[in-house]
This record gives sequence, C-alpha cells and structure tokens, in this order.
Amino acid sequence: MNFAESLKFALQSLTAHPVRTLLSASGIAIGIAAVILLTSIGAGIQHFVLSEFTQFGTNILNITPGKIRTRGTSTGSIGSVRLLTIDDSLALKASRYATYTNATVTGNAEVRGGGRSRRVTISGQGPDFDRAFNMHTAIGRFLPAGDPRNPRAFAVLGAKTHKELYGDANPLGSVLQVGGSRFRIIGVMAAKGQVLGFDLDDTVYIPTARALEVFNREGVMEIHVVYPPTAPVEEVIDEIRRMMVERHGREDFTITPQQQMLSTLSTVLNVLTFAVAVLGGISLLVGAVGMITLMHIAVNERMAEIGLLNALGATPGRIRILFLLESTILSTLGGMIGLVVGAGIAGLSGMLISELPVSIPWRYVMAALILSGLIGLAAGVVPAMRAARLNPVDALRAE
Repeated sequence: MNFAESLKFALQSLTAHPVRTLLSASGIAIGIAAVILLTSIGAGIQHFVLSEFTQFGTNILNITPGKIRTRGTSTGSIGSVRLLTIDDSLALKASRYATYTNATVTGNAEVRGGGRSRRVTISGQGPDFDRAFNMHTAIGRFLPAGDPRNPRAFAVLGAKTHKELYGDANPLGSVLQVGGSRFRIIGVMAAKGQVLGFDLDDTVYIPTARALEVFNREGVMEIHVVYPPTAPVEEVIDEIRRMMVERHGREDFTITPQQQMLSTLSTVLNVLTFAVAVLGGISLLVGAVGMITLMHIAVNERMAEIGLLNALGATPGRIRILFLLESTILSTLGGMIGLVVGAGIAGLSGMLISELPVSIPWRYVMAALILSGLIGLAAGVVPAMRAARLNPVDALRAE
C-alpha cells in the first residue's frame, strides 16, 4: 500500500463509522471553537481599550503632584509636596517641545440651567484643551484665551448636558449656575461618548481657575503637556523635569508619558488574552482525551481487521501509519469545523451585540489548528502501536 492507498483506506474506515467519527471530531471542534471565541473577545477588549486611550493622541505627558518612586534617604517628616499650579502650566509653555500645556481640575457639582438641574462632571480646563485632546465644538466656541489666573466666567456644555438641560434649544448666551457660581454659556461640545466609563458628554467645561474656586482647591490635579509626535520622548521628559525642578526646588512631582501607560496596559491585556486562550486550550485538551479513548475503542473493535491486514502482508509500520492517518484526519476535520463554527459565532456576536468588542486573533487560531493536528498525531500513537503489535492469529481469532 502506498500513501494514497493508505489515505483512502483511512477515509473509508472513518466513513464506515460515522457516529464514532462525529463524536471524535466534535471534541476537537468544541475545543477549537472555544479558543477562537475566548481569544476573539479578549483581543477585542484589548483593541477597544487601547483605541479608547489613543483617541486623544499618544504624544502626551501627564504631570501629577507627588513623587511616586522613592530614591535615596528619607527627607524626614517635615518635607511637603508643593502643589501643581496654573503658573506651572504656563511656565512649561516655554519648553521647546511643548505644543500645548493644560492644567486640569475635575469634580462633580449640581448645575442649573433652562429651568432644570442636574448633577454632572465639572471639568476645569485651559483654552488649549480642545486642541490638545482633539475635541470639537458643535456650536459656539470653546473657552477663549485670556488671563488664566482670572478668566471670565464662561462655560461650555457637553452634548448630553445640553440635551438634558435645554433640549433642542440653543443655549448660547444663557446663564448656567454651577454650585454657587454663575457662568455664561458660550459653546456646546460635539458628542464624544464614553471613555472607559467616563461620559465626556455629561460634562460642563469651565476655566481651570474658576474650577479651583468651585471646588475650593489651591492646586490643580494634573498638568498635560502635548509635544510633537516626532520629538524624542526621553528628551522631552528630561526638559520638562528640569523646568519643574527649577520651579519647585526638588522633584516632588511625577511625569508619566502616555506611551508608557499604553505599553503597560498593552502588556496586561496581552496576558489577559493569553489567559483566555489557555482556558480554551483546556477544552481542546478534553477533546484530545476523548479522541484517545475512542481510538483505543476502535482498536478493540477492529482486531479482526488488523489481523487480516497482517495476514495479507501489511507490516507493523504500515498499520501504525493507517491509525495515525485516521487520528490526524479526525483532528484536522474537527479543527476545521471548530474554526468555521467559532469564527461564525464570534462574527455573529459582534454584529448582534454592538457593545461587545470582537476581534479574531488569527495567530491564536493558527496555533490552535496546528495544535489540533499534533493532538491527532499524539492521540493515535499509543493505539497505533498497540494495533501494530497484535499477533495476526490472536487478532483473527477475535472475530
């Protein structure tokens, strides 16, 4: 028997027992489908989260008060952290790398306007905020440039806040009360949606200095520095750090580049995707155990057939090849069925549930298919060796 004849013989053996073939292949198919579904959801979540973070750009430095990393000896209990201020943000504009700088303060407060009241997020921002974070106004304009230490009491509504307070009416020129302060509405932001659970549309934007008054704060929560995409990140960080140390006298702040945050987040999400792939692989392992069991049963059922092959001159090596071909064909068939079913369910889920992020990671799919082929070989080794060692006389007597 040459290879073609052996392949034909193996296929005939599989089609002669359709129920057994279906059961063997279904275990592998379920495992492959589980790998595809789980990794598709995991990869989809990864793409979704990263896209949420990068929609504002990746060339941003975040400066927060306090030093996270500790080095050297303790400065003692009398040491204090200097607050970040609007003046710090203005001073950083002198950096050769700074395209925009923005000092921000965020909190919650009740607002009243259009005869209605609503508790929303109050975001204190500078006049460069919309350009720094790729935000756009639908009507009116964003906060104008002026004296950042004593800005005019202007407010810009988020799209949802506008809808809830004023409906379809144009709010420009209306007075909005934020806490105990009154602001003149000069714009409405274009709808932006939610970013990691934070609704940018259910927000009111006011000047940073005014937000400090509303929340009775002395320092800002964060300063953002936007630099050119082609600028070397380390040089940008070094210059910003030097300028801040000159102002504060020591490094009592933390600079975090957006790229570092994205890199850490991407690593975590990669581990998550790998973990769900391993969970799917457990299903594949269960299918492999089922295939090994059924192949052993097949040897017991076909002892007379094995004895006849031996009597007709088939060598032990040829008999091993026949059983290995059967197990490999079974696992490959199951892998292809699982691929079609898993990809189909993943694609259908993405279409029916728009909120569910689904993205098929084909590297895991190919790895699962290769693994299914290896499982077929491994599952057939022991039964094939057992069949090849059978004595022809004893095998024929089993009829």
